[in-house]
Amino acid sequence: MTQHPNILFCIADDQSWPHASAYGCPWVNTPAFDRVAREGILFNNAFTPNAKCAPSRAAVLTGRYSWQLQEACNHLCFFPSDYITYPELFIKDAEYATGFTGKGWGPGEPGTYPDGSPRKLVGPEHSDLKLNPPTKSIANIDYAANFAAFLNAKPSDQPFCFWYGGKEPHRGYEYGSGVRLGGKSLSDIDEVPPCWPATEDVKNDMLDYAFEIEWFDKHLSQILDILEERGELDNTLIMVTSDNGMPFPRMKGQLYEIAYHMPLAAMWKGVIEPGRIVDDLINFVDFAPTFLEAAGIDIHPQITGKSLMPIFKSNKSGIIDPERTALISGKERHDICRPGTVGYPIRGIRDHHHLYLRNFEPDRWPAGNPEVYYRNIDDSPTKTRVVEEKEQGNETYWQLCMGKRPKEELYDIQADPHCITNLAESTDHQTIKNALWQKLRTTLKQHGDPRMEGQGHIFDEYPVTNPEQEQRVKERFRIAREAGTFFKSN
Repeated sequence: MTQHPNILFCIADDQSWPHASAYGCPWVNTPAFDRVAREGILFNNAFTPNAKCAPSRAAVLTGRYSWQLQEACNHLCFFPSDYITYPELFIKDAEYATGFTGKGWGPGEPGTYPDGSPRKLVGPEHSDLKLNPPTKSIANIDYAANFAAFLNAKPSDQPFCFWYGGKEPHRGYEYGSGVRLGGKSLSDIDEVPPCWPATEDVKNDMLDYAFEIEWFDKHLSQILDILEERGELDNTLIMVTSDNGMPFPRMKGQLYEIAYHMPLAAMWKGVIEPGRIVDDLINFVDFAPTFLEAAGIDIHPQITGKSLMPIFKSNKSGIIDPERTALISGKERHDICRPGTVGYPIRGIRDHHHLYLRNFEPDRWPAGNPEVYYRNIDDSPTKTRVVEEKEQGNETYWQLCMGKRPKEELYDIQADPHCITNLAESTDHQTIKNALWQKLRTTLKQHGDPRMEGQGHIFDEYPVTNPEQEQRVKERFRIAREAGTFFKSN
């Protein structure tokens, strides 16, 4: 048994809350996630501050909000040298063995250390061991075997800080795999979100997504077994979540409820009393200070987040910390999908009842321009169906998923969890809206958000890491405009 606790952070790629069986979802089966929740805490209200891979993971690693991270607020960015990650602190200040398997931070360029060597933001990678996945769309990385190899390579008495980064359920999917390989049925889908048509192809798409969540969970189960066999399970703080919402229209890359509301469970034998369900509002910036405090490492002054250790050490369920009254979120530039490589800036605030969003450039297309086929939405059967419905005269789904938005949006999360009915212009909701905007603006100014100082343009001016892709998109704009059509591929 090591003197200091091990830290195991497990993060799926594009899994929304509440798509785990611990939350009562009938078409996803996640026994390993459920075990972590059952033997620890199930969090009902965990959120990423930015629902896209690179900026979400940057917030986890640094304990800072997106708008506090310069280039790292964006997707496809160069990671700024000004900010250190918690795995780098574990190496520097505590001599932990660090590593990851699968997907760490990205996509983007991590930069270099002063000696010219590449930065290891998540630690050294351990992804060499392969397997034959059940579909061609699932990564061939044997996550659990690579974790075991990492443990075998380090001194037995050295504590570890490891990142299991599954590449699932990121697209693409093998159509029909949920039914054909996962033993699922279209009748398992109890509800299709009202922003998509409830058609057979959409339901199949949802079940294919579920099948890949279960693949991530299968490896989580094996990793838990490895820890148990080695006698390390009781001395390991384990947290399981995802980076952003499901890769479907109106979800991933946006700031509506299922886009940035994440599954989260944590277990730590002897510290976390098992079987608790916590309703506190949790933000991803809280993870880094939690890991540092658990390991006895000083909280770095760059960190904005708040440690979860008081919640871990409580024996209560429900609301533990009454000061966690609201969550702040936002986005800038995600995929390259608008002329001039500009983003779609939003800031948002959510309390236990309402979500308020401020769209700073409502004349832009939120999901990307039609000419390049809404590139901020992953290609999928659901995306195709939404566009085809529009072409056939039904614009309802298209407007919700791809259409332009007003400057302000306000939703009653309790009554309208899919954020369909905008209450921003409702006379009865002006007091709530104005109070949320005032709190959001005050907090962002305290954070030093350039957007609050009239300097938001800097997020559009940061270079992208793939200039060839940027040039291809520009060419697609030119061709699409000349032809009066759009590309149907990302």
